[in-house]
Amino acid sequence: MKSDIQIAQEKKPLHIKKIAEKLGISEEELIYYGHNKAKLSESLTKRIQSQPRGKLVLVTAINPTPAGEGKTTTTVGLGQAMAKIGKKAVIALREPSMGPVMGVKGGAAGGGYAQVIPMEDINLHFTGDMHAITAANNLLCAMVDNHITQGNALGIDPTRIVFRRVLDMNDRALRKIVVGLGGKLNGNPREDGFTITVASEVMAILCLSESLSDLKERLGRIVVGYTYDGAEVKAKDLEAEGAMAALLKDALRPNLVQTLEETPCLMHGGPFANIAHGCNSVLATKTALHLADYVITEAGFGADLGAEKFFDIKCRATGLAPAAVVLVATVRALKYNGGVPKTALTEENTEALSAGLCNLEKHIEILKQYGVSVIVAINRFGTDSDAELSLIADCCRKNGAEFSLSEVFAKGGEGGVELAQKLVETLDQNTGNFKPLYEDNLSLTEKIHTIVTKVYGGADVTYSAEAKKALSQLTENGYGHLPVCMAKTQYSLSDNATLLGRPEGFTVHVSDARVYAGAGFVTVYCGNIMTMPGLPQRPAAADISVDDDGVISGLF
Repeated sequence: MKSDIQIAQEKKPLHIKKIAEKLGISEEELIYYGHNKAKLSESLTKRIQSQPRGKLVLVTAINPTPAGEGKTTTTVGLGQAMAKIGKKAVIALREPSMGPVMGVKGGAAGGGYAQVIPMEDINLHFTGDMHAITAANNLLCAMVDNHITQGNALGIDPTRIVFRRVLDMNDRALRKIVVGLGGKLNGNPREDGFTITVASEVMAILCLSESLSDLKERLGRIVVGYTYDGAEVKAKDLEAEGAMAALLKDALRPNLVQTLEETPCLMHGGPFANIAHGCNSVLATKTALHLADYVITEAGFGADLGAEKFFDIKCRATGLAPAAVVLVATVRALKYNGGVPKTALTEENTEALSAGLCNLEKHIEILKQYGVSVIVAINRFGTDSDAELSLIADCCRKNGAEFSLSEVFAKGGEGGVELAQKLVETLDQNTGNFKPLYEDNLSLTEKIHTIVTKVYGGADVTYSAEAKKALSQLTENGYGHLPVCMAKTQYSLSDNATLLGRPEGFTVHVSDARVYAGAGFVTVYCGNIMTMPGLPQRPAAADISVDDDGVISGLF
């Protein structure tokens, strides 16, 4: 089969205004970024507020292999399949981070014949949203250090600055650094570090803001550090929020693109789900809901991460409620959870698959706790055997979940028609009774314990001295009512990446916590999670190039 980029480059996209016309969007409501991508204007989002909302469908997954399980591919293919059966659907996705694109996992525009295009633009600079977020974040960092150098009127303690610089690239050398070296002219030396852009609070704020005024107010609430007396210092104390919002003005507008089969897609925002909240922007989701009868969106990694945060953070903050959830499972991921090394996942192994089915069972259980209908999409790979696929189908029947084989990677929308039909039937019969997992009035430690025991299936939680102090201080500062954003490995239900399948009786260790006051949640760091990934021994970047005509190759 051809590579993803070969398939994408063979498709001549429609002019983006033609895609907009399908949704009733006028040319005056578009801001063009070339012929095949555009941003949606504020006038559009205001105009459609009175239009009825469609039904929201979340796509999530089981715990993945390091290469991922085709969750975005399934989302794109399902959107294309909905069009095949005559339904008006819009896809709402996150933007890819350049870290995984240049690293090992790849991009986030789908794959095979279920892709969003132009895939080269999307996986690289796209419309510049990531760069704008990086610039706004680092402007605030520069203003913090400048304030200290210029006399430090606020009394900022340089050892208690919690807001870090960002870069949208995997670069382990930047995790812990020292800034301000070279004498008084170059500032004051202090320890610092970089987080990847997609895990930053500015990214989270952009994705949860509903207007420019909301964005600016949220940016002002960012806690950058503490004074020598222990008082919070916020971005608004440095008068930084106005300039930050100005840098993000265009980035706040959702991006309109298309699939290989010309299905509209709003692609906007890109927080990771293992160290951030893992959902695309509220503006993109709500705009899509006013433009179509069905909106297919996704949340990063497994249901223990992306779906939990979609439900307990995004839905809680916005009042959104999913009508159904599609849970992506693959033969290879279940064999991986059954103990097969990643080098042997293409070989038939029904014994290991049977051992790994407990992971699928747990994810179905997680989702049902939220009162949503669950449909399992078995994402088929060419190496899957009929015996292996049959075992997954039996597991779904046993656990009371609808299921369908999905072949959208190889066949595009046609390969997802059965899945689309089952989704529509499910939605027609029952839109669920969605409810977040915990109440706002629980303490931060009670919320953490609830997630660990009811979602992950763990037995207990332990806290480092640093984490205990941080959570106590955050509660004293009035943040105890906020939801929690758990930062942990995506490869296990626990905080230990080597505990595969469905571990039980484990203890999750919380190493630290900090408030994202502008975003409206408390981030809780578990295990040895890193907020700045590193590159593998042979990065994907080593295979990417461009010829004299500007044609990119090697991008998956």
